[in-house]
Amino acid sequence: MNNGHNPLLAEYLSSFEELMSADVYGLKQDKKAALLLPVLNKLHQLHQSQNTQYRHIVNQHTAEQQKMEELPYLAVRLFKHLNLKSIPDTDVFKTLQSSGTTSQTPATIYLDKATSARQSKVLVKILQQRIGKQRLPMLIIDSPDILKKPEFSARAAGIQGLAFFGRDRTYALDQNMQPNWPVIEAFCQKYADQPVLIFGFTFMVWLYFIEMLHLSGKRIELPKGVVIHSGGWKKLIDQQVDNGTFKQRLLETTGISRCFNFYGMAEQVGSIFVECEKGHLHAPVFADVLIRDPFTLKPSDIGEQGLVQVLSALPTSYPGHSLLTEDLGVLKGVDDCPCGAKGKYFAINGRLPKTEVRGCSDTHAEAIT
Repeated sequence: MNNGHNPLLAEYLSSFEELMSADVYGLKQDKKAALLLPVLNKLHQLHQSQNTQYRHIVNQHTAEQQKMEELPYLAVRLFKHLNLKSIPDTDVFKTLQSSGTTSQTPATIYLDKATSARQSKVLVKILQQRIGKQRLPMLIIDSPDILKKPEFSARAAGIQGLAFFGRDRTYALDQNMQPNWPVIEAFCQKYADQPVLIFGFTFMVWLYFIEMLHLSGKRIELPKGVVIHSGGWKKLIDQQVDNGTFKQRLLETTGISRCFNFYGMAEQVGSIFVECEKGHLHAPVFADVLIRDPFTLKPSDIGEQGLVQVLSALPTSYPGHSLLTEDLGVLKGVDDCPCGAKGKYFAINGRLPKTEVRGCSDTHAEAIT
């Protein structure tokens, strides 16, 4: 499992650099696939050579695929039950756990320094398309205690990943997960007429920030703010809170009109699918999405609901490049989103019934129950 002088790794890195120089949302699907597919094929071959478990699961399927939908994929649940890593233990730089709750089995993701750096670089490149390159004053809808925990959760990883975009990083919640109103109000007074970035996991932004403002009759003014959030929609949908309701209540309580959700998971950190101004999730040049029929697993057509498969050009330390999730989604179109971005755009409709909740947002469990 030694990566030194591995010709497959060298070929992968060469192909990956072509992706890094491409326009994040500017390539039509056929041109994007021509760049992305060779990278994914190299990753598949690399993980077969480095990872015995992966090789056995995919049954030594070595041929290069000509279409994205022909690539082998792993069920994302496998990361809860197997230690799927393609590097020696000595090269493990960081382990990431998908869930911080005791009732769930967490997925464990093994990162080396190269994969971690690649994830950070791509995350920055994707999000700069939405919030620009300037670092903004940042309000984090969480408690600073999350970063003090010994396990490195997806929630902590999300905060650390997005922290690059912020300055004067301010935590909105105290150690009891309650709004720290003096801190929040001081932040708002300081930056009332400036662009600011607000980040948190979806359910936490709703429960501990938007709803707390609404229920307490408070209103803050951050009209130039932008909100980035992800994960935790299931609990909101149970409360009849959809994306439109979320955005409307945010506008009413803060004056913020720019709000972008993104779809991502601990098993594929970095290659996220960010919402556009028209409300669609977009696949960047570094990643792609397929929708598969839940019964036949054949690719679904535009407008047909199915299981979401996510593809990522990033992970060399673990075989997370092609994953079949337990999420249900629908492909909305290709190359024709009214926002102008090229490639595939889609929506997430929920989760497969009777599956264990994945906890990718590591939501504050005690407050939910």
